[in-house]
This record gives sequence, structure tokens and C-alpha cells, in this order.
Amino acid sequence: MKNQKQAMVYGLATVLLWSTVATAFKLALADLAPVQMLLVACTASIVVMAVALVIMGRWQQVFQLSKTQYLQSMGMGLINPCLYYFLLFGAFDRLPAQEAQPLNYTWALVLAYLSVPFLGQKLRRIDILAGLVCYAGVVVIATRGAVTSLNFSDPLGVSLALGSTLVWASYWIIATRDTRDPVVGLFLNFSFGLPVIALVCWYTVGFGVSGIGSLSAAVYIGVFEMGIAFILWSQAMKKAENTAKVSNLIFIAPFLSLVFIYFILGEVILPSTYIGLVLIIAGLWLQQKKVQARTQGLEHG
Repeated sequence: MKNQKQAMVYGLATVLLWSTVATAFKLALADLAPVQMLLVACTASIVVMAVALVIMGRWQQVFQLSKTQYLQSMGMGLINPCLYYFLLFGAFDRLPAQEAQPLNYTWALVLAYLSVPFLGQKLRRIDILAGLVCYAGVVVIATRGAVTSLNFSDPLGVSLALGSTLVWASYWIIATRDTRDPVVGLFLNFSFGLPVIALVCWYTVGFGVSGIGSLSAAVYIGVFEMGIAFILWSQAMKKAENTAKVSNLIFIAPFLSLVFIYFILGEVILPSTYIGLVLIIAGLWLQQKKVQARTQGLEHG
């Protein structure tokens, strides 16, 4: 049953969890290599999703899919969690949290652009304007305000962050054709991705870890960012009478995230971060307004 108040509560809870993950990423990366962090987090998220499926009465669905859907799970698992989090955690390993986190938020704009060739959607002038505003913010953050010099603080780190947005947007394009229950699908994707992550971890840095704090942060990421947050957001979308109002909550997350980054990590938030983040959010807001207008048109058409 639809319930907008419940949807908003689920949405706000999700945003609160998303706001903490940039800080958790940096805490975990203090003693763990990105692939070790991914191995721990992915394992924790699989456990959480398995428990959630049992509680929701959907566990049997895991074993009732077609051979094609299991092959789909293998392919999607290579994208998410494998490739996406390899890139994202690599970016956070190289960049300050206040830089990596806003850059990652541009995935929504990348999704809009990829929807043109792959989903047959039209590219409008407002899409181009939103892109210019958004990526102006990216340049401000990536150059730490030295826009005219175009001297990026860490070119590889910035490339990894922007590359992760391309992978994440591609994943959701593919997911539009996914007929599985969302939690079942993600559980299987992660389950098929985990052996690949373990193999890469063993071959590169090994399984030896130190630092209880970093290990705890990696578990937190798996439980909350990869597991519970996804389930809560799925429930928010299912309960929502007006999905646009719930979706707009995501604009709170990057600003709230800066509070945690400042007080917990002790990063001095640069003026360029604020300026760049405002530009990115403004671009995403323009994009969101276009989507809302289209949705309202369908509702009243």
C-alpha cells in the first residue's frame, strides 16, 4: 500500500546512512587496501541481504530463477559490486573525502546522458545546461579552485571517481530490463561478484588485515551502505505516492556528509568544495526538474 509519510521516513533514513559513508570509506582505507575493504564490505552486505530476504519471505525466490537470470546475475555482479566499487574505493583512497564524494554524485547526470542512446530518451537543452553547471562544479572541486590553471589535484583519483559514475549509470541502465525482485537481484549480483573480489584480493594484496577500527568501518559500509540503505530506499520508492518528493531528499546527503567529514575525519573543508558542490547540486536539480515535469505530464495526460 502507498503511504507517503512512511516513504519519506524510509527516504530520510536512507539519506542519513548515505551521508556517513564517505567518512566510513576513509576510516576503512586507513589500514585496508581498497580491494580488502571491498571484500569485507561485500561479505557483510550479502549476510544483511540474506537476512532481509528471509524476514521479507522472499528467500525462496533466490532459487526459482531461470538459467538466463543466473547468468545475468554473474554479468551484473562483475559491474556491481566488482568494477564499480574497485573504482570508487580507489578514488577515495587517493582523494580527500570532500572531493571524492561530490564527484560521485554526478552519476545521475551521466545516467541521463546514457539514457539517450540506450533507452531512446531525448536530449534537451536543459540536459546540456545541467551538464555544464554540474561539470563546472567538478572542475572547481578537482582543481581546488584553481580553475584557470586546470591543474587537477590528483588526475588519477579524479578519473577513478568520474569513471565510477559511468559504471554506476551503466549498471542502472542494464537494471531497467531486470525483472527480478530488487533485493533478490542485488543479493545474487553480490554473491556472484564476491569470489571475483576474493580472487583479486588474494592475488594482489592478500588477506592479512590490521586495525580493528578499519575493519569495523568496512563492515559498517557493507551492512549500511551496500545493504540496509538499498533495502530502505527500495521500500521508500515502493511506498511513495510522489516519488519526486522522496528523490529530492538525496540533495541533503552531500551537505550532511561534509559535517561528518569535518567533525570525524578532521578535514578542513575548502571553499572550492562548497562552491563546486553547490554547482553540482544545482545541475542535478535542473535535471531533476525536467524529470519531474515529464512525470507530471504523464500523470495528467
